[in-house]
Amino acid sequence: MNIRSLTRGDGVVIGAAVVLFIASFLSQISVDCGGANCQTFNAWDSLGRLMSIYIAGIIGAVLIVVARAMPGRKVVNLDLGQFGVAFSVFSLWTAFWTIIDTPSAGAGMILGLLATIALAAGAVASPMVAALKAPLVSGAPKPGAGAAPQPYGAQPGAQPGGYGYPGAAGAPTAAYGAGDGTSGGGYGYPGGAGAPADPNASQGGAPQAAAQPQAAAPAGDFQPFWFAVPVQRPLYAEDGSSTPVADLTPGNWYLAVEQRGAALVAQTQDGRRGVLQDTTGIQRG
Repeated sequence: MNIRSLTRGDGVVIGAAVVLFIASFLSQISVDCGGANCQTFNAWDSLGRLMSIYIAGIIGAVLIVVARAMPGRKVVNLDLGQFGVAFSVFSLWTAFWTIIDTPSAGAGMILGLLATIALAAGAVASPMVAALKAPLVSGAPKPGAGAAPQPYGAQPGAQPGGYGYPGAAGAPTAAYGAGDGTSGGGYGYPGGAGAPADPNASQGGAPQAAAQPQAAAPAGDFQPFWFAVPVQRPLYAEDGSSTPVADLTPGNWYLAVEQRGAALVAQTQDGRRGVLQDTTGIQRG
């Protein structure tokens, strides 16, 4: 499970689910008994209200978070995130009509309605609002910190270090996909066998004073390379469907294995492949 793929919208969904769980223990009605003992009830005393509002909303939040952290999981050919959004909207719909039908709503009912509003808003708006699509873990290291990102198609004068970069400190030294524990070199490894040669290096091995960016190589001359994304971007299935199979997050390095026009076919660390349609601002290794 990749926690780094969670967004701020997912954080809103998680917070709303926690509030919804707390509200289920509060009173559903508000009664003035004039000093006498009154019998009130919470959601756990009404199975229909509990399951259709509170449990349904919590299940929706869990499905959304699991779908984000573990992309590609499906039930009856539907993404888990779609089920989560449906549960969240259903929870809000039920809470709205229940509170209208309650003559004197208590703290549990009012707080439950507010939580379902936040839950449904976070579930529906997360893929569309830029502020909610930002990574939830803001402290995640970024590749090549302190240096300007190299645009796609440019060869940096020196290999960058950083979290997730093959061969960097704290990262495996073996080539991507190698299982023998050997270090350095390999398919797509920056500076290793099969990697594009650095056109900015002189015959003596020293880099030139100024690296000259080059245009992206034609598809027929494509060489696999490592890259990182500046912001979180979806990786779509190779069959052209609109359902993301994974999310590429800043701070990790991915392997580009094929070029399709302006898009790239990328491979994640766990072996999943997909099409990265937006390649603007990516940093090559």
